[in-house]
Amino acid sequence: MTAPFFVDTDVLVYADDARDAVKQETARELLRRLLRERSGKLSLQVLQEFFAVATGKLGLAAVDARRRIEIFSHLDVVRLEVDDVLAAIDLHRLHQLSIWDALIVRAAVMSGCRTLYTEDLQHGRRFEGLQVVDPFRAAEPPASA
Repeated sequence: MTAPFFVDTDVLVYADDARDAVKQETARELLRRLLRERSGKLSLQVLQEFFAVATGKLGLAAVDARRRIEIFSHLDVVRLEVDDVLAAIDLHRLHQLSIWDALIVRAAVMSGCRTLYTEDLQHGRRFEGLQVVDPFRAAEPPASA
């Protein structure tokens, strides 16, 4: 069995954001695969952030955002403890991450993930055996000359 994959908030948000059809389809396909293979993880923080963005920036009704969270919770939901928050603070200090990004990295590391899907951190960056992968990087159109 392969190591599980951790999904950051932006993947969930893009799955509902019709303003970028390419990123939306990339996010949806990734989530479908992780749900089908039961190989995805996310944290309570990711679910909370998704609700805030979905009902704010995306304009989703709270009832619709709640339903999406019910679906996303079929992935393995990671819950952090105080020791994890302290470890995230150390990541924040050592790697100049925001505390929110450090909490995501900590949740991914402590849950045994080797890959973190996010566009919020540098593609290819590594933290304690965890590699950051921007799932939208290949989906971006080439820059025009």
